[in-house]
Amino acid sequence: MRTVLIVIHLMVVSAMIGVVLLQKSEGGGLGIGSTGGFLSSRGTANVLTRTTAILAAAFFSISLMLSILAGYERKPQSIINTGAPTQQAPGAPAAPLGQGGGVLDTLRKQEQQPAAPPSEPQVPRSQ
Repeated sequence: MRTVLIVIHLMVVSAMIGVVLLQKSEGGGLGIGSTGGFLSSRGTANVLTRTTAILAAAFFSISLMLSILAGYERKPQSIINTGAPTQQAPGAPAAPLGQGGGVLDTLRKQEQQPAAPPSEPQVPRSQ
């Protein structure tokens, strides 16, 4: 379904580009106006204007359908709590990049380990 809509969308886009390029320039912002040229009669301009409006409406509606289809099966996901971090044995090699060896995983492991009490009281040193 998505592929069919994308193909139709591309055909509408290319047709709209062609119709817009066929329209007569009226010398708008650039000050360039043509006195005569290809398809210069007023009746043809009305047909091209209507065709442009129809193609623009088709472009808008197909774009809307494609965006609805893209978000239809999307489920919200949290990037913060992706599950419990995996525990590693003390002598096991470190995980390769991209597989749980990040800074957040290291901090979580440090938080989960119980803090060892100091062996003897520490005396503050004078400076």
